[in-house]
Amino acid sequence: MRTNFPHIRLRWHRVGSATAVTAALVLAGFGTAVHADATTSSKVTWAATPCATPKKTGELACNSLRVTGGTTAFQKARGITPKAADAATPSGYGPSDLQSAYGLTAAAAANGSGETIAIVDAYNDPNAEADLAKYRSYYGLPACTSASGCFKKVGQTGSTTSLPTSDAGWSEEISLDLDMVSAIAPKAKILLVEAKSATMANLGKSVNEAVTLGAKFVSNSYGGSESSSDTSYDSSYFNHPGVAITVSAGDEGYGAEYPAASKYVTSVGGTALSTSSNSRGWTESVWKTSSTEGTGSGCSSYDAKPSWQTDTGCTKRMISDVSAVADPATGVSVYDSYGVTAGWYTFGGTSASSPIIAAVYALAGTPGSSDYPAQYPYAHTSSLNDVTSGNNGSCSTSYFCTATSGYDGPTGWGTPKGVSAFTG
Repeated sequence: MRTNFPHIRLRWHRVGSATAVTAALVLAGFGTAVHADATTSSKVTWAATPCATPKKTGELACNSLRVTGGTTAFQKARGITPKAADAATPSGYGPSDLQSAYGLTAAAAANGSGETIAIVDAYNDPNAEADLAKYRSYYGLPACTSASGCFKKVGQTGSTTSLPTSDAGWSEEISLDLDMVSAIAPKAKILLVEAKSATMANLGKSVNEAVTLGAKFVSNSYGGSESSSDTSYDSSYFNHPGVAITVSAGDEGYGAEYPAASKYVTSVGGTALSTSSNSRGWTESVWKTSSTEGTGSGCSSYDAKPSWQTDTGCTKRMISDVSAVADPATGVSVYDSYGVTAGWYTFGGTSASSPIIAAVYALAGTPGSSDYPAQYPYAHTSSLNDVTSGNNGSCSTSYFCTATSGYDGPTGWGTPKGVSAFTG
């Protein structure tokens, strides 16, 4: 296993000025990021959730950020005045917004029954089911409870009673993940698998357990630095034909991280999502706040290139494949209560985009038993919204970090336009 703090090492490695030091402190949870979003004309502030800073050596970090103030894109579009930090009212996009943006309204109403979407996170959220109920009730989604068999929470061994230590930071991440799956695929069942710690070994075992328990869709909203061990992790934890495994691309701007670099997963980048007067009604660009914050992307140093990936600038695995909303200023609504004031929060980060894409796969139907569903979008590129503006940093090969027509690193082939790109 790795013996470093993956994200902390990356953050401080990239520091080169006083401004960058401030950014690094923000990402570690000691400060507040400020983003002047063009769609809101006001500053939105946020900070990384506590799980974005690994607790122990060898642990990975979650990829989520929580809005702390300002007026979000959701509020601006609706003329809502309460500050985003007011937990009494939602200040981020809800299910109808996300379904509209990604052409999923009809599919969300009709599809997903009988499918199980797994969320893999670390540590325990004791309020997971209760908070999920609050979210689903508020937005008029069907109830999803353990009593009905719709919701199930287990530890990494599959036990419903032997659960990890509770953790407030990872509980925020869990609430975000559960709510995004609910927003996109409200008829699907949800399996929450809680690893006993955030090491790759324990998270990986949790992925295996999710598959053992029948999930055909598994979302992972965590990551860290690449290492020479990654190819062995691939075979141990992520090589599951017939299962759509999604992984967040990262929140530190340009640069590859693992397990998003696994050749067996769908790596999911992040966008800024805003309403528009165009025919779609929405517009997207690459999420970037600064040189140290934004969606991840890049060319893997270790993982081999999958056969369906045909870009020519990277001889190994390229991140990302597809993307969805991740900018906190255009963030999503989440209900959370453990370790914070119980109420509504707005979250961003590629921790939002990964469960969204996992749920889109679920709406599209069970993957073929021998398929690697990461290849599906590559065969249906016209069924995605091509994101052509923005970048997530500087790079020597332009499309590694800059949006362009067709494939690019930060957004892959684009964002969902219905479910057609997510089926064989």
